[in-house]
This record gives sequence, structure tokens and C-alpha cells, in this order.
Amino acid sequence: MLEELFIRNFAIIDDLRIRFSDGLTILSGETGAGKSIIIQAVNLLLGARASAKMIRSGADCAEVEALFRINPESDLARRLREDGREIADALIIRRIIAENDRHRIYLNDRPATIQTLCDVAENLASISGQHAHQKLLKEENQLRILDEFAGLTDLRIQLARFYHQLVPLSENLRMLCVRQASQAQELELLEFQRQEIQQAGIIPQEDSNLEQERVLLKHAEKIYETVHQSIETLYSGQGAIAENLTVIQKNLDRIRSLDPELESMAGTISGISFQVEDISQRFGTYLHRISIDPARIEAVEARLDLLNRLKRKYGGTLEAVAEKLKAIEKEIAVVSDLSDRIRNMEKQIDDLKCKLILAAETLSEKRKSAAEELSRKIEFELAGLKMPDSRLKIAVAPIPAETGASYPAAGGKRITETGLDRVSFLISPNLGEALKPLAQIASGGELSRVVLALKAITANRSSLETVVFDEVDAGIGGSAAEVVGNKLRQLSAYHQIICITHLAQIAKFGHNHFRISKNVVNSRTVTAIEPLDESERVEELARMLAGATITQTTLAHAREMLNMNRP
Repeated sequence: MLEELFIRNFAIIDDLRIRFSDGLTILSGETGAGKSIIIQAVNLLLGARASAKMIRSGADCAEVEALFRINPESDLARRLREDGREIADALIIRRIIAENDRHRIYLNDRPATIQTLCDVAENLASISGQHAHQKLLKEENQLRILDEFAGLTDLRIQLARFYHQLVPLSENLRMLCVRQASQAQELELLEFQRQEIQQAGIIPQEDSNLEQERVLLKHAEKIYETVHQSIETLYSGQGAIAENLTVIQKNLDRIRSLDPELESMAGTISGISFQVEDISQRFGTYLHRISIDPARIEAVEARLDLLNRLKRKYGGTLEAVAEKLKAIEKEIAVVSDLSDRIRNMEKQIDDLKCKLILAAETLSEKRKSAAEELSRKIEFELAGLKMPDSRLKIAVAPIPAETGASYPAAGGKRITETGLDRVSFLISPNLGEALKPLAQIASGGELSRVVLALKAITANRSSLETVVFDEVDAGIGGSAAEVVGNKLRQLSAYHQIICITHLAQIAKFGHNHFRISKNVVNSRTVTAIEPLDESERVEELARMLAGATITQTTLAHAREMLNMNRP
């Protein structure tokens, strides 16, 4: 239940605080006094979009806040606790609208997102005004109303779950079948690529090793000549270094005993001789490995050409070619397994489609039965709301399926996430008129009464505690307004009802009454709201009856109206 509403720096409201009670609360006032602004503020607290244009001129920000009393054992309280918001029996919603459009939302002084606010607010209150009336004209909302009346929400959610599982599966199956159609060609390409890489018999780092071998083969003659010349110079040629070192060694052997220093030098010459002999032997071994073979050069060039072509085709390196081979083999396995995947997916789709069709047909049958019951109830309520000759029928019709369409269908009927049906509220407000869609012929007053009838029918089913009626008196007056007011009082036994009205015939039924007025304070327009006592209510009802000129007769009439309708 809404207990308190606080509004600051919002439009023409400077600082306003309203305390509400249960039962039927009436808000009245002259046109332009600010009643619609209060509705705007409540809408913000229920998740409506905020704008910096809402801020009162001269202020930095606007603020709206509401205190709702809630049952600690309710589903809403449980959901808030699951969200980590500890509550006792009250929820405070606060919104701050900033000039830079960086608005803030708080639930019990903890920051919240707009999505969280919307989720919470849908269980707190609703505003039944022009917007709600226009929503009733849309067939998707008429379908939702019928489902809520019939208690089919859970079945509808289950059907939607089946639908949203089936649709992507069907699309995946379609893509797999397209792929299967091109499977032969795809497999042929993959097999060719695999064979091409496998037949190459690639060895790791083979390309770099071959590049090195190619360099040696191309320069083999020059290398052979240089190494052979080196052996001649060092060891085997006329006047070779090794021969001269032997002569030096013999000469030193004859004199090294004469000076110890010569002994050391002779040892060094001996070591150099051994090194020259060793390197000469290594050069000889190297010469035996050198191959001057034009055929081998051609084989290496051809092998490198093959490896480079594979690298260009499959990734740039031999490592990438090896990885590509793994990927190809994996893809071949996947494509080869495509038929099994299609069969498994077809089975899943068949199972899901059976569940979807069963849920859709069950839902459709229940809707047809509930439509008849709800139609009778609405007609009964409209009769009590001064529309005795009205006929109302809720038509439940299948949605025809188009040939070749990709969406689910059964028996020529399309299945959507809401089922097989489209629902239309048909009304004949006057005797002898044909039934036509509500959107085509209902006047504002008739539409208001249909909305009120629906609220009355679902009063003891709805979890909402607070319902705000704005423009419920649109297009009605006289005795029709009186029955509307009486119906609002009856609804207040189930909900806290807040009603904005211009009609005394409705206002007289209120348990509480507030007057909204517009005044000029310090050269600025401000909106004020005040609770009315007994005498002030009489004056307000008289104003609503007679306008600016209030006579004793009008006052007496207003007093009589109030006395006849005391709670």
C-alpha cells in the first residue's frame, strides 16, 4: 500500500508531501492545478522514463519518493531479500532527476537499476489512465488479459519456453541440411587437401635444412677448390706449413738445451704442428662429403618449391601446414558425422514440437472456455455501469499458417510464442448494433467502463495493492458516474484505490479526499495538496457541481450527496 508520496522541484511542484490511507482516496482540483503532474511523479516511481525537462525551473535536480507498506511474507519481499535488500515491512523508492540526465534510483537507500525498479514496481501499483485504456485496444494486451483471468500464465510461460527452444533448433537443422546438400563437394575438397599434405611427408624444419643444403650444392666447386688448396698449403704441398714447422722443430731441438727459454718455444712449435696436422685431416674429411651433383640440386629445388607452395596455401609455415592438416581431419570427421547429427536434431525437434503443439492446443481450449466466461462477466459488470444493452464477445481465432513458412505450425495454424490464437474484444455498446472490435467503436466513456469492469472482475485475483485511476470519468457523467464511483468503492475492499476525478458523483464515494490547487507564492506558481475535512469536502463537492459560483442550494446538495454515501 502507498503510504506516503514526496515530490520536490518537479514541474510546478516546489515541495509536496502526501500521506495516503487505505480504501478509496479522491484527488480533485481545477484543471491545470497539477493533478497530471502527480500522476507523472507516481509513474516515475513505477519505472517510467525520466527527463531533465521535468525539473522545476531554477532547480538543479528534482526528487520523487514513495513509501510503500508491504507484507514481509509476500513474493515481492522475498524477491527483494534475494536481491540482497533487507526489508521489514516497508519499501522506500526514491528517484533523483538530474540536469545532466544522469538520474539515480534508490530502493531503501541502496542504488538500483531501472530494470530492477520496473521488476519491483509491477507488483506494487498500477496506473489506469489514458495509457492503460489505449493498451486495452491492442490485441496482444487483450490476449494477456484473458490469460491472466483464466490463470493460464504458467502454461503460457511453458509454451514460450518450448517455442524459444524449438525456433533456434529448427534454424540449426535448416543450416545442417543446406550443408549436407553440399557435403559431397565439401568432402571432395577436404579429402584432396588432406591427401595433398599427407603425400608431401613433411618433416619438421625440413625447409630450413633444405635451404642450407641448396646453398652448399650451388657453391660446391668453389668450396672444394678452397678447402683442397688449404690442405696443400697446410700439409701436403711443396713447401707446406707442416714441412717448414718440422724443419724449425729439428733446428730448435739441437739448441734448446742451451737456453731454458728456447725449451718453451720448441714446445709451442710442437703444439702448432699437431694442430696443423689435425685441421688438415678435418679438411680432408670435409672434402669427402662435398657433392657436386646437378641432379641433387634439381631435387632440392623441386622439394623446396613443393614445401613453399604448401606454405603459401595453408598458412605460411610448415607448422601452420601441420595444424591445417589436423583441422582438415577434424572437419572431415564433423562432415562425415553430419547425417547422425541431423537425425538426432530431428528427433529433438519432433519431441519439442509435440510438447509445443500439446501446450498450444491445451492453451487454446482453455482460452475459448475462459473467453465465454469473461465475456459474460464483463457484460454483467457493464450492465451495472449503466451500459445495460452492451454485448461483449471475446473472439479466440487461430492464426493461419502460410505455405512454406519456417515458423512452427500445426493443422494449418501458426504457432507463436503465445500459442495458436489471436484474441479480439468485440463490443456492441448499443442495442441492434453489430459486434465490432473495441478499437473501432468504443467511446472514451465506454472504454473507461470496460477497463473498470475488468479491474472489478480481477480484483480478488490481482496481487497489486494500489491502483491509481486517472481519467476514469472520461466521457461519462450523471448516473453513469455514480455507478462508476460506487464500483470504485467496491474495489477499495480489495485494493487501495486512488482516483483523480472531476465529478462530484464519483468523489462522494471516497473514504479520503484531497484537494489539489495552484497558487502564486513569491511570484512563482506552486502546486499544493491538502486533505479535506467534512465541511471542506462539502465545499469541494459543491465546486465540482457548480463551478465558480457556489450557492446554498449547491452546498445543501453536496452535503446530501456526502451524507448518503458515508463509508
